[in-house]
Amino acid sequence: MSASSVVMLPYAPSSVAVARQRLSADLSSAGLLASAVDDVVLIMSELLSNALRHAHPLPSGQLKVAWLCSDSQVEVAVSDGGAYTEPRAGRPTLSSLGGRGLGIVEYLAERWGVRHEEETTTVWAVVPASWPAQNGHHELSETPVLREVG
Repeated sequence: MSASSVVMLPYAPSSVAVARQRLSADLSSAGLLASAVDDVVLIMSELLSNALRHAHPLPSGQLKVAWLCSDSQVEVAVSDGGAYTEPRAGRPTLSSLGGRGLGIVEYLAERWGVRHEEETTTVWAVVPASWPAQNGHHELSETPVLREVG
């Protein structure tokens, strides 16, 4: 029940689709529930889009996307060459065209944050892992299960 990967991607908008596909395939093949895969992929997309919009590439000219999936959580991280401002969740007006990305991350993630290491800034988020019931034992989850009674 674990999956991890580190992917170096070009500093280009097309990298978002590539990263979404790789992450989705990796988490799905590890057996994570589809709803959790969707949440993690959306979070990674927001973090990667923010890096492309607001930050510089790493010294290699690329961005780094990493994920680690354990029995209890999935952590996703995007590393870039830093920006002039610190990543933070905005409070856009209803008519704003942008500024909601980290608000979405804040809503979906259990926690998120920013790490600075030399010339690298990493924005990370942790989502609780949701696995299907194992060995016929139904585990408690926040997702209601519909059962046919008859």
